[in-house]
Parts: sequence; C-alpha cells; structure tokens
Amino acid sequence: MHEVRAQVAGVPVAFDPVERVRAEDAVGRRVRLRGWVHRSRSSGGLLFLTLRDRTGTVPVTIRKDAVGAERFQAAEHVQLEGAIAVSGVVAEDPRAPGGREVRADQVEIIHAGEPFPIFKDQTEEFLLDKRHLAIRSQEFVQMFRLKAALLGALREFLTEEDVLEVTPPIITGNAAEGGAEAFAVDYFGRPGYLAQTAQLYLEAMLFPHERVYAITPSFRAEKSRTTRHLTEYTHLEVELAWCDLDGLFDFTDRMFVTVLHRLAERCPGELRALGRDPADLLRLSAPFDRIRYKDAIEKLRGQGFPVQWGSDLATAEERALTLERASPVWVTHFPVEAKAFYMLRTPGDPTTVEAGDLLAPEGYGEIVGASCRETDIDRLTERIKAVGANPADYDWYLDLRRHGSVPHAGFGTGLERILRWVTRREHIRDTTPFPRTPARHTP
Repeated sequence: MHEVRAQVAGVPVAFDPVERVRAEDAVGRRVRLRGWVHRSRSSGGLLFLTLRDRTGTVPVTIRKDAVGAERFQAAEHVQLEGAIAVSGVVAEDPRAPGGREVRADQVEIIHAGEPFPIFKDQTEEFLLDKRHLAIRSQEFVQMFRLKAALLGALREFLTEEDVLEVTPPIITGNAAEGGAEAFAVDYFGRPGYLAQTAQLYLEAMLFPHERVYAITPSFRAEKSRTTRHLTEYTHLEVELAWCDLDGLFDFTDRMFVTVLHRLAERCPGELRALGRDPADLLRLSAPFDRIRYKDAIEKLRGQGFPVQWGSDLATAEERALTLERASPVWVTHFPVEAKAFYMLRTPGDPTTVEAGDLLAPEGYGEIVGASCRETDIDRLTERIKAVGANPADYDWYLDLRRHGSVPHAGFGTGLERILRWVTRREHIRDTTPFPRTPARHTP
C-alpha cells in the first residue's frame, strides 16, 4: 500500500489510510490521518472523534493539553462531515471499535463545515432530496463498495469466458422493445430514443466477435412505482453465437454462481453489514431449477391466483413462486405474444418462444431476461409488423439476417436488481447512488 503525500499547513506529510491504523501491528506507531468527522463529542479537556476515510473509520482522541487551547477549541467546532487532518500515536483501547484509537497531538482543520442536515428519523423524501449528502452514510458506503466488487467480478468472469466487452450507443433511432416505454428525444429535428437495451447492437457486434457483452445505462419510461423498478439502471447484456437455450441457461447459472461466490469470499464484511450472510451465497450451486411457463401458471392457479395462459407474471406471482426458495429459478417458454419480437419460436410449438426469466429467491422477482434470437428474416419481419412497428426502421437489424445469420442467444440483467436480492433491500433505490424513478430525476 502506497503512502499519500500532500501539504498540510505548507508542510509535506505522508498520510496513512485508516485500515493501516486498524492493523494488528499498528499499536505504538505514529500516524498521520485525514478525513471527515463521522461522530464527535467533547468532555472537559477531551474531544472524542470518529474519523472516516475511504478505508473505514477510526476513533481519535484529542486532548486540550496536547494540542493547545486554540486548536482544541477549533476542533470542537468542526461539524459532522467537516474535514480535518490529525497526527498522533496508535494506542490500544478495549472500548474502541477494533480495540485501537489514535491519540492525537496535532490537528489541522481543513474545512469546519456547516451543520450537517442529515440525522436520524428524517423522512424518506427529505433523504432523497439530500441524496448527495445521504450517500455518505456507512450503509451506502458498504453498498457501493459491494456494487463495485460485483461489477469487477462480472467483468472478470466474462473475460475468463472469452466474452469481449464492447461499447454500444445510448442514443438510438428506434425503440427496441416498444416506443411507449422509451424516452423520446429530439435528435437534431429527428426522433431519437434513450436506449432500453443494447441487444440489437450487441447482435451486430456478435458476428465479428462471436461472444460479446456490454455494461451500459438503460432507460425505461414505464410508470411503474414499485419497489423493484427504476427508470435508469445498470444493464449487463451478453450475446453468444452458436448457443441454444439450454446452453444459455447453463452459462448464466455458471456466471451467477461464480460471481456470487467471489463476492462472498471478497466482501464478507460488506455483505454482513447489509444483512446477508456470505454463507447463503456460497451455498448456491448450478444448475438452477427450471419450470415451464404453463406449469408455473397451473401452480399459481392452484394457489388461488387468477392467472391464465398469456397472463404476465406480476410481482405477487413471482413472489409466490420463489418465496420459499434459497436459489433462483428459471421460468421458461413464454407465450409468443408476451415477449419481444426478436425471440425465437420454440421448434415444434409455435405458440411459445425459446426464452426464460430468472427469478431471484426469497420473493425478489425477475433478475434476468434471456432468449434465443430469431434468425429467419421472414419470421422476424412478421413479428415486427405484429407489434405495430415498421420493418423499414429495422432494416439495418434485418441486414444481420441477410449476411451470415447463425444461431445465437443472449440475456440481460440489471445490477440493481441483483444487489436488491443479495443485500435484502426493501427498495431498489437503495442500490444506486442517485435513483431515477417516475417521480424523481434530481439531484
């Protein structure tokens, strides 16, 4: 770990991260720290601070007789989230978290700050209005470290599987899955849309590279005010050439098991802090169970749900199918009319498509949408017309079926939905720094 050098009061100093202060061999070491005041209280000539930096928190004790009355008084007036730098010696203290504290003999006020507006028992709306400050909480710190680790583990797995990361556009000239759910933009006098999916572009990239993926923001203009919907989310999408539905399910199952095992091994502290026992993830194994849509409908009808062939599986139905499960489950072979135009019809059964939704256990709902892609240009054109779209708008996409079309399949998953399940969050907005919903696009 490298030292960080900077200027405090004009003097070059080397700063230690908090994690080094908490190490077993830190007692007796002289350290310099800088960060933000997480907690503060004073008693007579003693000031007790909890200092936070990117690596964690550590208790700091400042004595008036050690730093002088003027410095002590200035330190007392530093607000929560004010920025300071301190120097001192690491000492054992069984009362301190981790059993260590820094006994400071120098303190420098970087920015005392104004009274911090975030405190206990504030309304959810206020905290969303002040999201730019609320994300400093330890809960959010743990969440976004875990999210970064999840992104890293996904990229690591896909690289190991020889899947190439590519960079599709976010602005597109046509809505991939229906104009009613796409955000329209004026693109220099022409209609444009914020991408709902990168899939069509990934299919184009598949032909020179065979196995491709992208991690992009995706946008859905659904007016869905539920605990699992965002209008902007982080979308991982994968396309694989020469792949059938069973092969796609096997690949996806292997990805989830590998990645979540790595998350459990690398981030056990973050997982526990957010309410998930890492052992839960380590118990996951492939393959996940699979149930056909028609059988899921029969099961739900037996539980009293008023569903029939063609019914969408809403939150309540997905919850009923997964609440008692410890592992995800695939629901497969949906009706043609219930799915997007680009999905392949099931050989021998023209009423269904080669597709599946992966439902998270414990009632958290859909986390993956997957399908084989239609390769026949005539059937694809027919489906485009059936959903009310103009085939001419998709002529570039149809070109992919004119020049070397091959069997292929792919899936998409929202990282925020994965995190919601993994961390047992009630609302998906707690898995992203600045949530976008039908009611909110600020700050």
